[in-house]
Amino acid sequence: MGKKTLKASRIISRKKSSVRNIKLTLEYDGSSFYGFQRQPHFPTVQETLEQALSKLFNSRMKIKAASGRTDAGVHAENQIVNFYTRSLLAAEKIQRGLNHYLPASVVVKKTEAVPLSFHARYDVRSKVYEYRIWNSIHRSPLSANQTWHIPVALDLKAMRSAAGYFVGTHDFRSFCVKTSLTFKKGSGDICQRGTVRTVRSVEITKREEMIRIRVEANGFLHHMVRNIVGTLVEVGQGKIGPKDVRGILLAKDRTRAGRNAPACGLRLLNVSY
Repeated sequence: MGKKTLKASRIISRKKSSVRNIKLTLEYDGSSFYGFQRQPHFPTVQETLEQALSKLFNSRMKIKAASGRTDAGVHAENQIVNFYTRSLLAAEKIQRGLNHYLPASVVVKKTEAVPLSFHARYDVRSKVYEYRIWNSIHRSPLSANQTWHIPVALDLKAMRSAAGYFVGTHDFRSFCVKTSLTFKKGSGDICQRGTVRTVRSVEITKREEMIRIRVEANGFLHHMVRNIVGTLVEVGQGKIGPKDVRGILLAKDRTRAGRNAPACGLRLLNVSY
């Protein structure tokens, strides 16, 4: 976007109208960020996006909500956020303007005006996360920031058998961060629904050296997917039996589950409303 176009956009943005609700679809490489949510002294996706919004609209801007708070190092193909504005700037110009100001690691894939009632977080019906494992004796420098390198062969048949125990409505206390349980009432999604979630599917596929584990659920606890993946990997290594997963779920004890898989292999793949 050139200087003249940016100047014209700012002039248009100053023209006031009724409040509009704008929905953004983001893609980002989380390698250089300390997660999505803004936090002091560390670069985050939210802070980077709000800085771009503030430059585009020539005023301090904040997003209203995001579909999820990805952790440090976690990526996203379709993260959803929404924000309010009185600007008349067209959706496509908002998209071009933001992409002009955003770094190469973040892009706005889609911009659209939505009803004022739309909320990027509370209206979510389901999310799909994908975890990628580079399963080869040799590491891959090109995918180092996007995958978990596991040099020993994994038993996919056993992993798929174990994955079936996660499908359905369960208490996932064994697969979440313990500190997540101390949130005050009303402060977050965890307290509103406890530690019970409904997992709709867990799919494990492999093509050449790349293993993909996709998990769809109506919501996720902090580190839930990474802890599920860590447990499935230990099943694939023969450290945990596939049938033992049921007992781990029933135990509601984080120490019974497998390790927390590295953040680099995880990405928010899709969000449904």
